[in-house]
Amino acid sequence: MATHLAAVSPAKGHPFELQSRPTPRPGPDDLLIAVKSVALNPADALIRDQGLFIPTYPTVVGFDMSGLVLEVGDNVPTRATDNDQALCFRPGVTRVAAYGASVWKSCDPDYGAFQERCLVPWQHAVPLPDESMSWNHAATLPVAVEVPLSAWDAMGIPRMRGAGFEPVSSAFDTNERQKDHMRKGEALLIWGASSSVGTMGVQTARLLREDAESSFAAVYATAGSANKDYVASLGVDRVFNYKDSQVVDAIVSAAKEDGLVIRHCFLATGQLAACQAVLKAFLGEDQEGRKTKTAKIASAPVVPPDAEVVDGMETIFLMPSMVETERLAQFRYWFGTWLRENLAKGTIRPSPEPGVVGKGLGAINAGLDRFLQGVSCTKLIVEVAE
Repeated sequence: MATHLAAVSPAKGHPFELQSRPTPRPGPDDLLIAVKSVALNPADALIRDQGLFIPTYPTVVGFDMSGLVLEVGDNVPTRATDNDQALCFRPGVTRVAAYGASVWKSCDPDYGAFQERCLVPWQHAVPLPDESMSWNHAATLPVAVEVPLSAWDAMGIPRMRGAGFEPVSSAFDTNERQKDHMRKGEALLIWGASSSVGTMGVQTARLLREDAESSFAAVYATAGSANKDYVASLGVDRVFNYKDSQVVDAIVSAAKEDGLVIRHCFLATGQLAACQAVLKAFLGEDQEGRKTKTAKIASAPVVPPDAEVVDGMETIFLMPSMVETERLAQFRYWFGTWLRENLAKGTIRPSPEPGVVGKGLGAINAGLDRFLQGVSCTKLIVEVAE
């Protein structure tokens, strides 16, 4: 039986241990991936240290990875005609970035990214457009893309035209949306834009702003002063220093100066209360005296149980659907349509830049320890194989 090396989680609060595991065969709709690089996320540290999501031990966890498709199961799309640009995965040929599915598989260790061979549902993977993108850069993509795209969906923002556009249910009625689209009157706020999901939030928001059908005229973001120029380079219109004691007033004043309202905020990282304070200023009416029915915050961090409840404001914790068919449809759009098309067109790029913390699975523990000390505008990477 073929085996491979894995960083195994033996028990809650224990560091990962290197162990040999049997290499699985892909089931229906699965890819078997030879993992080349993995990227680290805040959730990985919570899973290791607090046992988040894990029902039984030992197991293998991890989300972000890049690698080569080795084998495919039944029902996986594997071929495209010469004139067909449809999604396909070819064993031994297709290079992918992929999002580990262990959380949705009851933490089945075969589906955790932190190992040399990993099973992934094909809907959780995107073929890389060419050989020019490094494994390290590719590994930064999956979580960073999924979170902001799920934020726009969760807040009912219509999906962008040109990348599998389809309407998403919204709390705003049709007449309200039509009025918004007649004139771009909103700024979309991203709080914590120098984080991994924040930088990709800026890039995806920039494309929303450029969509003639959207109501967004500008993208606002917060970041530390050291990362302001980098965030601006991704396409943001205004960057505010979140450490400024007057940052809320500065954002509100800027929007009013620009003749815009803010009623959608993506909280990538940071304090929910600050986002609420900004959106409160626009509840009631906009610059033309129109009543703003509601405001929405899509939060990547878990919403604190003692968070203030604001009338007319909804806070949504971001998590892909736990219903299998719904989740696979979400990922099929986010990765197989939106990400694949925008990578091919060059309209987004991996962000932020990868920072390699080590080679081999044994470097994951040290990488997560470094993560807990604080990381900004860098995606920590472990190189698993050449």
